[in-house]
Amino acid sequence: MYRIKKINVWQTAKVFAVIYLLIAFVTVVPALLFMSTIMGSMMSDSSFMFPFHLSGIFILFVPFIYAVVVFIVTAISCAIYNLVAGWTGGIEVELEQQA
Repeated sequence: MYRIKKINVWQTAKVFAVIYLLIAFVTVVPALLFMSTIMGSMMSDSSFMFPFHLSGIFILFVPFIYAVVVFIVTAISCAIYNLVAGWTGGIEVELEQQA
């Protein structure tokens, strides 16, 4: 039995930020482009379209904003885990060596 005693906060946050940046480019950007196109064509009053008719530049920044938020949340979560693991001993995992 092995125990996760401590998680490197910054390294873990960087890894998750990059993972979620890639996920956001694959999922969020196409969805926002689709919503912007569909809703923009359905509405005639341009002042009402802001939530749905997003500019292309803003749509490209959304994954980076998402990655920054994920980085911050992951860093806080790792720091909290390290604190709690000090009190409780951490999460135990069972590893198996493969042949």
